[in-house]
Amino acid sequence: MLHVFKFGGASVKDAPAVRNVADIVAHFNNEHRIVIIVSAMGKTTNALEEVVDAYYYQKGNAADLLNQIKEQHLSVSRELFGHDFHPVFTLIEQAFATVAQRFNHPPSTAYSYEYDQIVSLGELVATLIVSDYLNECRMGVEWLDARRLLRTDNTYREGQINWKESAKRVLSVLPKMLDNSKIIITQGFMGGTIEGFTTTLGREGSDYTAAVFANLLDADAMTVWKDVPGILSADPRIVDNAVLIPVLSYYEAIEMTYYGAHVIHPKTIKPVQNKNIPLYVRSFVKPTENGTIVQAQLPEGTVLPPVVVIKKNQLLLSVQSNDFSFVAEENLSNIYQLFAQHRIKTNLTQNAAISFSACIDNTPNRITELLDELAENYTVHKNEGLELITIRHYTPEAIAQHTQNREILLEQKSRHTIQMVVK
Repeated sequence: MLHVFKFGGASVKDAPAVRNVADIVAHFNNEHRIVIIVSAMGKTTNALEEVVDAYYYQKGNAADLLNQIKEQHLSVSRELFGHDFHPVFTLIEQAFATVAQRFNHPPSTAYSYEYDQIVSLGELVATLIVSDYLNECRMGVEWLDARRLLRTDNTYREGQINWKESAKRVLSVLPKMLDNSKIIITQGFMGGTIEGFTTTLGREGSDYTAAVFANLLDADAMTVWKDVPGILSADPRIVDNAVLIPVLSYYEAIEMTYYGAHVIHPKTIKPVQNKNIPLYVRSFVKPTENGTIVQAQLPEGTVLPPVVVIKKNQLLLSVQSNDFSFVAEENLSNIYQLFAQHRIKTNLTQNAAISFSACIDNTPNRITELLDELAENYTVHKNEGLELITIRHYTPEAIAQHTQNREILLEQKSRHTIQMVVK
C-alpha cells in the first residue's frame, strides 16, 4: 500500500509538533510505503513574504528579517536534536546563505520571480529538519528536492505543472527509492522550470503537490493532516454550529473549495479524482479518529448539512460603460480578458444592461493595475469592507442566521447554492 501524507504548517510549527508527526508516521510505517509532503513551519511563509518585500523594494532590512527566520528554525532544531553538532544545522545555514546571497545584487524587475526564489525556502528547510528528525527516530527516510521532480512552466507564483515531464521524472526516481526506503519526504508548494529556476504553485499549494504525487504514483490513498477533525460544514472560528462531514463526494468537495472553503486547496481534488484515489482529511491532534473521506460517490441516502463559506475582505466592483450603452458580449469579453491578464479570480459576477459587477478578494497590490486599465474605457465604482457568504444546501434557517443585521448588496441563488455579498 502506498500512501501520500501531507503535513501543513501548523503540524510542523515547532519541536513538539515535529515529534507528533514522527509518532503519526511511525504508526503507519509498518503497513505502508509513505510519501510525505511538508509545508513551511508555522507562519514562515508570511515571514518570508516580508523578506521579499524588504528586498524587492530595497527597504534595507531584508537580511535582518531573514536572519530572524533562520534563528527560529535553528531553535526548533536545537530542541529536537539537543545540540548544534547535528549535520542538519549545516544544511540550514547553507539554505539560508543561498537566499542571503541574493541581497548582494539588486532585484530583477519581476516581483513574482523574486518571490518564488525566496519564499520557497520555507518548505526546503522544513523538510530538512523533519526528515533528519525522522531518521533520528530510526525510520530510514530519504529526502528529495521537489524541484528535480515537478516540472512547471515559468508562471511564477502560479506554476502550471507539466504533467508529462513530471510523470517521467517522478516515475524514474520514486519507485526505486520506495523499494529501498519505505518513506520519502519532499516539499509542497514548489516546483522547477526547465531552466532550473524555482516556481511555486499558488498560496497553500502543498495540498495540490500531494495530490500531484498521489496521481503520478497511483497511490492507494492520500491524507491531509490538519488541526481540525476533518472537513467541517463551516469554519468553526466563525460559525458556532459547524459539524463534521464524515463523507463527501469529489464533486461536493470541488464545489466547497471553489467557493472558498480553506480545508483543502481548490486544485487538490482533480488529480485524485482522475485516478479515483480516496482523499482523507484527518486531525493530527487526534490521529486515531476517522476524519472525512472524499470519494467518488456519496453513500445512498446521505443528506449533507448546509455548508457555509464566508470570505472576508471582499471588494465589489461595478463596471459601467461610459456612454450608457449595453454591456454586451464584446464588453464582457474585454473585461474578462483584463481579469485573466492580471490573474484576478472573480468570486461572484453579475451583469445588467449597462453594468457588470464582480466580487473579488481585496488585495490592493494585485488589483491596482486592473482598476487603472478598466478606468480607461469604463466608469468603475468599488465598495470595500464586504463579506461574501456562500451557503451550499441552504435552508431558510441558514440564510436567516447568516444575514441577520447585514445588508445584502448582491445575491445569486441556484437549486443548491446561494451567494450573497453583504456588509
